[in-house]
Amino acid sequence: MAENGKVIVTGCMGAEPEKIMAKHPGVFAITGPQQYENVLDAVHRAMPPTHDPYIELIPPQGIKLTPRHYAYLKISEGCNNRCTFCIIPKLRGDLVSRPAADVLREAEQLVAAGVKELLVISQDTSAYGTDLKYAASRWKDREVRAKFLDLARELGAFGVWVRLHYVYPYPHIDDVISLMVDGKVLPYLDVPFQHASSAVLKQMRRPAAQEKTLQRIRAWRLACPDLTIRSTFIVGFPGETETDFGELLEWLSEAELDRVGCFRYEPVAGAVANDLAAPVADEVKEQRWHRLMAHQRAISQKRMKRKIGKREKVIIDEVGPSGAKGRSKGDAPQVDGTVHLTSRRPLRIGEIATVRIEHTDAYDLHGAVVGY
Repeated sequence: MAENGKVIVTGCMGAEPEKIMAKHPGVFAITGPQQYENVLDAVHRAMPPTHDPYIELIPPQGIKLTPRHYAYLKISEGCNNRCTFCIIPKLRGDLVSRPAADVLREAEQLVAAGVKELLVISQDTSAYGTDLKYAASRWKDREVRAKFLDLARELGAFGVWVRLHYVYPYPHIDDVISLMVDGKVLPYLDVPFQHASSAVLKQMRRPAAQEKTLQRIRAWRLACPDLTIRSTFIVGFPGETETDFGELLEWLSEAELDRVGCFRYEPVAGAVANDLAAPVADEVKEQRWHRLMAHQRAISQKRMKRKIGKREKVIIDEVGPSGAKGRSKGDAPQVDGTVHLTSRRPLRIGEIATVRIEHTDAYDLHGAVVGY
């Protein structure tokens, strides 16, 4: 803060400003989630605006912080789940879905502004519309229900990449796979499984039928062979035993997920899980984290090698003097891998090229552009 000037903290943790101020008393302002006006007020206090009709004209698609060619599209706020490790419902409340027409209107504006990839997000994307009882809203010449499948189908009609994040494995997710097979949405699912031990999942208040989940993963891949599945897991959850952790590693070997992130359990203030069982020692958490990542790295390497010789559509994120970087349909920005590529002609950021994959490493692809 001393080096960079005034700092504004906003988001979930802003709902507990006293904790932030106790640790960082020099923070200029603190706002809670979705408090856009308060953020702007703080900015204007730090830098009083001058009237300029040219720079104050906000474009129809609004102002976004991502590059021009992709954008996050939030379809709901809050969550009805009560996972014991999470305090989001306390901070953001229960699920509140946006009417489908509102979401589609924003998507249309983003696409008109040059966005080539829509990343659909929320705290629980697949629960979208349950709070609205799937009520329909008027979009163009038709009624569109506030239902996950209906919304995904409509978003696919814009002709851009549509990537689904934070999808809980509810039964109706099986229906979305058909949209992936038809090319309406990307063959990509971000499903937060969190663990595989039934004992740990029960303590987490998460779905615990992991054998059934494995069957569904096999069915998804049978229907859509190009499907990429990403997930996140927690190690060191209170009471997690070595047996529990071993079950997780075995499950990962069976599931062969494409992309995996792992977090060491943190006792977030107010989380029910903190009082469920004895905490796992920090050194054990660290050891299990490294073991899981090494285990998954071998799985990832195996799956990545299957792509050698194939042709992949790649969206260009960066262009440099000696090559470019992009992402395949199986790579979300910032959390997944990268495609490193060479090209006979200069590439443009946001362009989608066809790339022949020549070699791979544990997480990234390397290839040459063969089509534009």
